[in-house]
Amino acid sequence: MRAQVEVPSTKERGEGRPAKDSRGGEGRHLKESAPSRAGEVWLYGHHAVAAAIANPARKMLRLMGTTEALAKMTEEVGALGQARPCTRREIDSVVGEDAVHQGIAMLSRALEHNLTDILELTSTNPNACLVVLDQVTDPHNVGAILRSAAAFGASAVIAPDRHAADESGAMAKSASGALDKIAYVKSTNLVRALEEIKEHQFWLVGLDADAPQVLGQLKLGGRIALVVGAEGEGLRRLVRETCDHVARLPMAGDMESLNVSNAAAIALYEKVRQDAKG
Repeated sequence: MRAQVEVPSTKERGEGRPAKDSRGGEGRHLKESAPSRAGEVWLYGHHAVAAAIANPARKMLRLMGTTEALAKMTEEVGALGQARPCTRREIDSVVGEDAVHQGIAMLSRALEHNLTDILELTSTNPNACLVVLDQVTDPHNVGAILRSAAAFGASAVIAPDRHAADESGAMAKSASGALDKIAYVKSTNLVRALEEIKEHQFWLVGLDADAPQVLGQLKLGGRIALVVGAEGEGLRRLVRETCDHVARLPMAGDMESLNVSNAAAIALYEKVRQDAKG
């Protein structure tokens, strides 16, 4: 059974349902100065670019790198037919002076994923896990969540079309390659998407700092969608009401919440831990 979507193509198709804690702060925003056409994105950093090159669904339009960075990339992924040696200053001019690009950047088509396809791909996995983001706008947080979701075997990260981070170089850099290893799905109506997820036999487990029960008290075995709220705001009312369960993470002292990406990582670990126990 396949627990992780490997993003084989942009449109490839892809039991009982058994738990609002995620109010993190905004990270610093990198300035990405180069304009690009709609549907195009500049990716940068060794891991992000290497994963993009290895992903057959990713359409590369332009590759820029220093001589040293291109040599390192060639050793890892093979021949780079479209590579153009350039200076770090030239890369700064397209991805922004504050971007930690490690001497390499790639202009590519943004990936496209469909929720129905993802749900079909998970249909044979009795322990499938999804992560749903309710208006998480910081690309660094989304990137970190993608990295955790890939590490813990989730099948996809789902977010609304509006008031959510779009695919970007900052997101890909924070995801450290995970953006091209797990599907990041944008949905027009998040509540409708949650209902569709329910129809595919997932339990919806929302994280909320004010929930009466602790996440570890819930049974997270089986098909679970972890629903995580926006930085500083938590889950919106309709999203919270659509969840089957809401739970909080146990917090010591006077700390009320964790950064959204940290909360998601802990919830994903708890899911995997319970699955391992059977």
